[in-house]
Amino acid sequence: MDSDPKVFVISGPSGAGKGTLTDELLKRVPSLTRSVSATTRKPRPGEVNGVDYYFLDEDEFKDRIFQGGFLEWAMVHGNYYGTLKSVVKEEFSSGKDVVMVIDVQGAASIKEKMPEAVLIFIEPPSIAELVQRLKLRNTETTAELQERLKNAETEMGLAGNYDYVVINDDVERAVDELVGIVKAEKRANKSEGDN
Repeated sequence: MDSDPKVFVISGPSGAGKGTLTDELLKRVPSLTRSVSATTRKPRPGEVNGVDYYFLDEDEFKDRIFQGGFLEWAMVHGNYYGTLKSVVKEEFSSGKDVVMVIDVQGAASIKEKMPEAVLIFIEPPSIAELVQRLKLRNTETTAELQERLKNAETEMGLAGNYDYVVINDDVERAVDELVGIVKAEKRANKSEGDN
């Protein structure tokens, strides 16, 4: 008998490479699907609604909070972010394992509601490297960049609350580590389901 779908939560500071690593992980593990979060932040160039995020205005986001439409939500970097219950329910019904790329507040909420969720923290090799990546990304104002760096220190202090920490010093190596984590957790889940 197949085991129940599993939730993998990936968090880390802005610029740690969560998106890049998750994209590569999804290419290598076809049984995974990425949960698309909702946000009130404006789309970055090239981002597509419903693919990268569900881009909602603040009123719509607050309405969904009021209606209990989120599994978790938080205010991060001055914008709302959250995981829609309807999206996760749809992903589970497909029988696939779900990867959520969410902030540390959201990860804590998910772990509280779903203790079986596997939390993975993506860490940059150093703060200096993180600063460089954010500057090269060139998607934030100076004030936004400062806020993200301040938040990064707090977020990195919470890495000990995660089941795994993956240092993104080399994309290929980090993706190999993520694939290994997913496979090990799925084997453990299958073993538990067989007992």
